[in-house]
Amino acid sequence: MKNISILFVVLAMSLTSCKNEKKETATPAEAEAAKNFVIKSEGTSVTWTAYKTTEKLPVGGEFTTVNFEEQSGTTPQEALNNLEFSIPVSSLFTKDDTRDVKLKASFFGAMLDTEILKGTISVENDTYVASITMNGVTNNLLLEVSITDERRVTLSGVMSLKDWDALGALESLNKVCFDLHKGPDGVSKTWEDVAIKVTTFLRDK
Repeated sequence: MKNISILFVVLAMSLTSCKNEKKETATPAEAEAAKNFVIKSEGTSVTWTAYKTTEKLPVGGEFTTVNFEEQSGTTPQEALNNLEFSIPVSSLFTKDDTRDVKLKASFFGAMLDTEILKGTISVENDTYVASITMNGVTNNLLLEVSITDERRVTLSGVMSLKDWDALGALESLNKVCFDLHKGPDGVSKTWEDVAIKVTTFLRDK
């Protein structure tokens, strides 16, 4: 009888130990839910690439300021969804003061609502779209997304300026840059497509 009693005690201790282990070990779903992804304007950059000449030579620049309220979620998609942003045109920077002045005055200055670009990013079924308001027009820009290790995010897309009724502003820019936008063929050309890239890092707090 004594041996049987000892056996029951050992079994009871083993079962209790297993139960405790199960309580302390989170399921994959619980571990995922515990994650936090926070997007902040600090560390978020917006760069663009426009094109000139018949050969389509790239001209790059950035907006040094992008404003939005801090937002968080349990997944990267949730953190980015419904993010409202605004970008002051005055923050445009190309490392060329003369070019900056021309872009602000002759391109953005030829538009409606010349001071601010604004929009909202939406995510649905892993499809990312930026609804952008520029020149008094709101239109959607489909974004390609890369999320590295669930933290480093790159959003990229190509704007067609005609979708924002901005071909008049493009013509205004081409006039003041006429000679600078000539290629070897003697043709002055400024392209209507502009590549946009947003990079950010999703913090954990």
